[in-house]
Amino acid sequence: MTRPLLELDHVTLAFGGLHAVEDLSIAVGEGEIVSLIGPNGAGKTTLFNLITGVYAPTSGDIRVAGRSIAGLAPHRIAGLGVARTFQTLRLFVNMSVKENVMAATYGHTSARMWQSVLRTPKARREEREVNALAEEVLGFFSQRLMGYRWDQPAYSLSYANRRRLEIARAMATRPRVLLIDEPAAGMNPQETHEITDLIARLRDERGYTILAIEHDMHVVEGISDRVIALDHGQKIAEGSFEAVATNPLVVEAYMGRGTAVTKG
Repeated sequence: MTRPLLELDHVTLAFGGLHAVEDLSIAVGEGEIVSLIGPNGAGKTTLFNLITGVYAPTSGDIRVAGRSIAGLAPHRIAGLGVARTFQTLRLFVNMSVKENVMAATYGHTSARMWQSVLRTPKARREEREVNALAEEVLGFFSQRLMGYRWDQPAYSLSYANRRRLEIARAMATRPRVLLIDEPAAGMNPQETHEITDLIARLRDERGYTILAIEHDMHVVEGISDRVIALDHGQKIAEGSFEAVATNPLVVEAYMGRGTAVTKG
């Protein structure tokens, strides 16, 4: 593993007597793709909520590039280079494709409202920069989100393209770390293959460090440098896909809930 960019150091999140995450330590190296797996209720999305500031840890520390972000507000964590997508899509469905991406750049602009209203040189310059950034990000997705689609409302996109748009919106925040929550959920086999390739390109062509939650083991096998398995908020296995998928604790965690882990 390269030097850690994202670190969780003995993190615990307790709601009263319930430990949603317990004494969890994870390190994700710069430029690495790490997948989180585990049965429903294992604490995967809770972990994303901790990293992005939705929850503050009860104990332990979370660091990005060596800087503690534990307990910071979500907008401050985003400003430090952490962006996420959601298991349930959260697009601005009545805004256009391009407007969805432009909205994500707000935290990196500094023009005041009165400057925008009066169309001052600073406001116009930032508007041009934001527009260019949105077009550049959308261009990464080729014809899927290009051309005439820029002006289409988000609700008119196919489900797979909405997933792509949510990733594009995260990219527009200029992150170093991308947290991607079940990117292949609800997709057919062809779309799943395409999203697998897309995640690899995000790292290889754009240089993002990626932590992904995914249930589709074919996707996990296809994208992961390492796999971490959680159960009941605790890490039960870590290593290569082969090692984790065949780990008895992982098999037991899935089989106990009626879901087998299989290698594709």
